[in-house]
Amino acid sequence: MSPRPVVAVFNGPNLDLLGEREPEIYGEGTLGDLEDLCRTAAEAHHYDLDFRQTNHEGVLLESLHEIRHTAYGLVLNAAGWTHTSVAIHDALALVRCPVVEVHLSDVHAREPFRVHSYVTPQAALVIVGRGPQGYADAIDALPGLWAHRREG
Repeated sequence: MSPRPVVAVFNGPNLDLLGEREPEIYGEGTLGDLEDLCRTAAEAHHYDLDFRQTNHEGVLLESLHEIRHTAYGLVLNAAGWTHTSVAIHDALALVRCPVVEVHLSDVHAREPFRVHSYVTPQAALVIVGRGPQGYADAIDALPGLWAHRREG
Protein backbone atom coordinates (compact mmCIF):
# COMPACT_ATOMS: atom_id res chain seq x y z
CA MET A 1 0.00 0.00 0.00
CA SER A 2 1.44 3.37 -0.98
CA PRO A 3 1.62 6.18 1.57
CA ARG A 4 -1.08 8.79 1.49
CA PRO A 5 -0.30 12.25 0.13
CA VAL A 6 0.64 14.76 2.80
CA VAL A 7 -0.90 18.22 2.91
CA ALA A 8 1.10 20.73 4.92
CA VAL A 9 -0.81 23.51 6.66
CA PHE A 10 1.60 26.06 8.07
CA ASN A 11 0.65 29.05 10.20
CA GLY A 12 2.74 32.05 11.14
CA PRO A 13 2.97 34.39 14.11
CA ASN A 14 0.23 35.02 16.64
CA LEU A 15 -2.08 32.36 15.22
CA ASP A 16 -1.42 30.33 18.37
CA LEU A 17 -3.61 32.93 20.09
CA LEU A 18 -6.68 32.42 17.89
CA GLY A 19 -9.86 32.74 19.92
CA GLU A 20 -8.15 35.23 22.20
CA ARG A 21 -6.55 37.69 19.75
CA GLU A 22 -9.01 40.12 18.18
CA PRO A 23 -11.95 37.71 17.94
CA GLU A 24 -13.94 40.38 16.08
CA ILE A 25 -11.42 39.97 13.22
CA TYR A 26 -10.22 36.38 13.54
CA GLY A 27 -13.19 34.67 15.18
CA GLU A 28 -13.51 32.81 18.44
CA GLY A 29 -12.21 29.42 17.29
CA THR A 30 -8.83 28.27 18.54
CA LEU A 31 -5.83 26.98 16.65
CA GLY A 32 -6.87 23.51 17.84
CA ASP A 33 -10.30 24.02 16.26
CA LEU A 34 -8.61 25.07 13.03
CA GLU A 35 -6.42 21.97 13.08
CA ASP A 36 -9.49 19.77 13.60
CA LEU A 37 -11.21 21.41 10.62
CA CYS A 38 -8.12 20.87 8.44
CA ARG A 39 -7.78 17.26 9.58
CA THR A 40 -11.41 16.59 8.62
CA ALA A 41 -10.95 18.22 5.21
CA ALA A 42 -7.71 16.30 4.61
CA GLU A 43 -9.27 13.00 5.65
CA ALA A 44 -12.15 13.53 3.19
CA HIS A 45 -9.51 13.46 0.40
CA HIS A 46 -7.49 10.64 2.00
CA TYR A 47 -4.57 12.95 2.77
CA ASP A 48 -2.36 12.94 5.82
CA LEU A 49 -2.06 16.31 7.51
CA ASP A 50 1.12 18.07 8.64
CA PHE A 51 -0.19 21.01 10.69
CA ARG A 52 2.25 23.49 12.22
CA GLN A 53 2.33 26.96 13.76
CA THR A 54 5.34 29.01 14.72
CA ASN A 55 6.16 32.48 15.96
CA HIS A 56 9.74 32.16 14.64
CA GLU A 57 10.39 32.97 10.99
CA GLY A 58 13.45 30.72 10.78
CA VAL A 59 11.37 27.77 11.98
CA LEU A 60 8.84 28.41 9.21
CA LEU A 61 11.66 28.62 6.66
CA GLU A 62 13.10 25.30 7.86
CA SER A 63 9.62 23.75 7.66
CA LEU A 64 9.24 24.95 4.06
CA HIS A 65 12.64 23.49 3.20
CA GLU A 66 11.65 20.20 4.83
CA ILE A 67 8.46 19.68 2.80
CA ARG A 68 9.61 21.26 -0.49
CA HIS A 69 9.93 17.91 -2.33
CA THR A 70 7.41 15.77 -0.47
CA ALA A 71 4.16 17.63 0.19
CA TYR A 72 1.15 17.14 -2.09
CA GLY A 73 0.01 20.65 -1.25
CA LEU A 74 0.85 23.54 1.03
CA VAL A 75 -1.74 25.75 2.71
CA LEU A 76 0.09 28.75 4.15
CA ASN A 77 -1.09 31.54 6.40
CA ALA A 78 2.15 33.41 6.88
CA ALA A 79 0.23 36.00 8.94
CA GLY A 80 2.29 39.18 9.46
CA TRP A 81 5.25 37.74 7.52
CA THR A 82 3.06 37.79 4.40
CA HIS A 83 3.72 41.51 4.13
CA THR A 84 7.37 41.58 5.17
CA SER A 85 9.30 38.42 4.34
CA VAL A 86 11.31 38.15 1.16
CA ALA A 87 12.91 35.07 2.75
CA ILE A 88 9.55 33.26 2.83
CA HIS A 89 8.92 34.32 -0.79
CA ASP A 90 12.28 32.83 -1.77
CA ALA A 91 11.71 29.59 0.16
CA LEU A 92 8.31 29.14 -1.50
CA ALA A 93 10.03 29.22 -4.89
CA LEU A 94 11.61 25.90 -3.92
CA VAL A 95 8.33 24.21 -2.99
CA ARG A 96 7.26 21.88 -5.81
CA CYS A 97 3.61 21.41 -4.86
CA PRO A 98 0.75 23.89 -5.28
CA VAL A 99 0.78 26.61 -2.63
CA VAL A 100 -2.47 28.14 -1.39
CA GLU A 101 -2.16 31.40 0.51
CA VAL A 102 -4.90 31.70 3.14
CA HIS A 103 -5.93 34.51 5.48
CA LEU A 104 -8.78 34.35 7.97
CA SER A 105 -9.63 38.01 7.46
CA ASP A 106 -9.93 39.99 4.26
CA VAL A 107 -6.46 41.50 4.30
CA HIS A 108 -7.36 43.69 1.29
CA ALA A 109 -10.02 45.49 3.34
CA ARG A 110 -7.76 46.23 6.30
CA GLU A 111 -4.72 48.46 6.85
CA PRO A 112 -2.98 49.55 3.63
CA PHE A 113 0.25 47.70 4.50
CA ARG A 114 -1.63 44.39 4.43
CA VAL A 115 -2.46 44.72 0.73
CA HIS A 116 1.04 43.72 -0.39
CA SER A 117 1.95 40.04 -0.13
CA TYR A 118 5.32 38.42 -0.70
CA VAL A 119 3.51 35.05 -0.72
CA THR A 120 1.02 35.75 -3.53
CA PRO A 121 3.53 35.59 -6.42
CA GLN A 122 4.39 32.02 -5.35
CA ALA A 123 0.79 30.91 -4.74
CA ALA A 124 -1.44 29.02 -7.15
CA LEU A 125 -4.50 30.31 -5.27
CA VAL A 126 -5.22 32.99 -2.66
CA ILE A 127 -8.18 32.73 -0.27
CA VAL A 128 -8.97 35.66 2.02
CA GLY A 129 -11.79 36.60 4.34
CA ARG A 130 -13.50 33.21 4.61
CA GLY A 131 -12.46 32.56 8.19
CA PRO A 132 -11.53 28.97 9.05
CA GLN A 133 -13.55 27.71 6.07
CA GLY A 134 -10.86 29.17 3.82
CA TYR A 135 -8.46 26.48 5.03
CA ALA A 136 -10.91 23.69 4.17
CA ASP A 137 -11.54 25.33 0.80
CA ALA A 138 -7.79 25.40 0.18
CA ILE A 139 -7.45 21.68 0.91
CA ASP A 140 -10.46 20.95 -1.29
CA ALA A 141 -8.88 22.93 -4.16
CA LEU A 142 -5.63 20.95 -4.30
CA PRO A 143 -6.71 18.25 -6.83
CA GLY A 144 -7.88 20.97 -9.24
CA LEU A 145 -4.65 22.88 -8.82
CA TRP A 146 -2.67 19.74 -9.71
CA ALA A 147 -4.92 19.14 -12.74
CA HIS A 148 -4.40 22.75 -13.88
CA ARG A 149 -0.61 22.29 -13.57
CA ARG A 150 -0.72 19.20 -15.79
CA GLU A 151 -2.83 20.97 -18.39
CA GLY A 152 -0.77 24.18 -18.31
